[in-house]
Amino acid sequence: MSLPDWVNSFAAQAAQASGAGLPWLSAVRQRALERFEQEGWPTTRIEAWHHTSLALLEQQSFAPRKSASAAELVASVRQQEDGYFLVFVDGHYDAALSHLDELPAGVRLASLSACLERDADWLQQAYGDESQGASTAALNLALAQDGAALHIAAGKHLEQPVHLVFVRTQGGSASFTRNLISLESGASATVVEHYVGQDGMDASLSSVVTRLNVAPDANLTHMKLQQEALQDFHLAAIDVQQGRGSVFNSHSLSFGARIARNDIATVFNGERCETLFNGLYFVDGRRHVDHNTLIDHAQPNCQSREFYRGILADTARGVFSGRVLVGKGADGTDSVQRSDSLLLSKMARADSRPELEIYADDVKCAHGATVGQLDADSLFYLRSRGMSMEDARNMLIYAFAAQSLERIASESLRSRATVGINALLPGGLALGDLA
Repeated sequence: MSLPDWVNSFAAQAAQASGAGLPWLSAVRQRALERFEQEGWPTTRIEAWHHTSLALLEQQSFAPRKSASAAELVASVRQQEDGYFLVFVDGHYDAALSHLDELPAGVRLASLSACLERDADWLQQAYGDESQGASTAALNLALAQDGAALHIAAGKHLEQPVHLVFVRTQGGSASFTRNLISLESGASATVVEHYVGQDGMDASLSSVVTRLNVAPDANLTHMKLQQEALQDFHLAAIDVQQGRGSVFNSHSLSFGARIARNDIATVFNGERCETLFNGLYFVDGRRHVDHNTLIDHAQPNCQSREFYRGILADTARGVFSGRVLVGKGADGTDSVQRSDSLLLSKMARADSRPELEIYADDVKCAHGATVGQLDADSLFYLRSRGMSMEDARNMLIYAFAAQSLERIASESLRSRATVGINALLPGGLALGDLA
């Protein structure tokens, strides 16, 4: 299978890419490119991609064209909020727009490109290889030139959040980003990935892989806020390894892109691990969003909670495929998984497939899914209290989304997510002032 011309053009730049002089990285990139060339884009014949077609993406060609102001987009994201900001413009680190002053001792935060040039030894194990994930992840491995590298030493607590901001200023462009985040034993941090684009330009592609290592007794909260332009494509994967007694909280908020695919997986490598997968998405028009998750209970006495909510309007489509795997000997597993979808039109569609795969005896597991429209009785109740039909509908839609937002413990992160969803929901801005 021949590669698309734009993939070939990116691959031709490999000799000038960051880390091109590292033998181990060059070999990994070559093997990953060969895998993608052999497999091509995932098709609907693959079970995990049965409800998501990339045929529209395959037809695209990517060459940067019209530009927007990066500074204005970054300012709209930052809004004077405290924290450390690592900013990437069209896939490349921008030091002038970043803010990394006064990092505590034991915390290393830099662009991946800089680390590959100056301090690549600690990245080799974390980088991953071509066998992991779908062919889209292999393409990312082959072509990724930048991203964030964060390492927190044992016992260190990062009080302020780390914001990884990715802004798109060039229509028709493609970027391949790889983020490597590692917390040693007993460390804690909050990391926000924020993707921002601008409507009205040619379609662009964001390919993102974020790899996280949460060592024993470490605690990591990770929030991904995807607000890219409505014509763009967003293909992403989050891969997590959890050590004994670690806690990982994931909040995946998908509000933009023409097609958005999010693969999120964690593996429990020790006892007493805990994880929360919390997701919220809104799609309208002909947009499509897909969350595909895996929680691997490979060790006993671990707990997982998974809640995804989707709001769909017009002819949009949402997909949730969640798999909880309880391995042999993983007794004491406690797992809950739920997916709920709210359809605002008769033509909107939601596909939900929660799965439990259990090979242990002493476990407590539950899963469920609902797909429905606004409750007629609730609408009648609000109307009987003097609300107009429009206000009643908007209130119920907001309440549906609020259940996901309430699971975000950090007030600043919850506020950031609330502003994002309120800008999209019917009447959301007005209702947000009342909430």
